[in-house]
Amino acid sequence: MSPERSNAYRRVMKTLEDVGPSKLLEQEQQRIRYAADNLVFSRDLEDDVEAQLALVEVENLCRTLVESGRWERLAAARLADDLYQCGPAAPAILQAA
Repeated sequence: MSPERSNAYRRVMKTLEDVGPSKLLEQEQQRIRYAADNLVFSRDLEDDVEAQLALVEVENLCRTLVESGRWERLAAARLADDLYQCGPAAPAILQAA
């Protein structure tokens, strides 16, 4: 695991610590932790379907948080970006999608 990935993981956990209880339901916090854990331990995002699904689920959660007015777009984008950075670098074909 690279230092960049572990730093991204720490940022996700810090976000959950700072805003989780006040702005996220327990189930939402668990989904984010699950995604971060899957991504940080993934070796190859292209072959790791579970990590891919966890990332998609959290992207959907971030979208829902913004659309419902519970989170600002910038905060949700930052969380999604930190989560993405927890995982291995995606092959160019996935990055273009």
